Amino acid sequence: MSRLVPKPWGNEEVFAETERYAGKILTVRGGHALSLQYHVVKDETMRVLEGTCELHVGNGPAGSALDITVLRPGDAMRIRPGVIHRLVALTDVRVLEVSTPELDDVVRLDDRYGREGTREP
Repeated sequence: MSRLVPKPWGNEEVFAETERYAGKILTVRGGHALSLQYHVVKDETMRVLEGTCELHVGNGPAGSALDITVLRPGDAMRIRPGVIHRLVALTDVRVLEVSTPELDDVVRLDDRYGREGTREP
């Protein structure tokens, strides 16, 4: 049932995708980062399984200062809809992500890999 989705920063394994919830394991190579993004509807929680990363989070408009929290194995953070965020891998990192099922609900504000743009549900 799981599927592996290659990403420029590593990959994500989608191990659960139903009409009510989704589950993924993100593998991010050290020094790489996910898009600076927010979700319109998607509500997610991340838990670090291995490695160390920074989670950049902000509630203000794009361009506002972001709070940076260093996450280590066992640390978890909830990202509510509308919250701007980016994960930056300080080392190779594996992150468990559980969320509502809107996996394509991504509004990218900035991306190191040229994938800026909006995808809304």
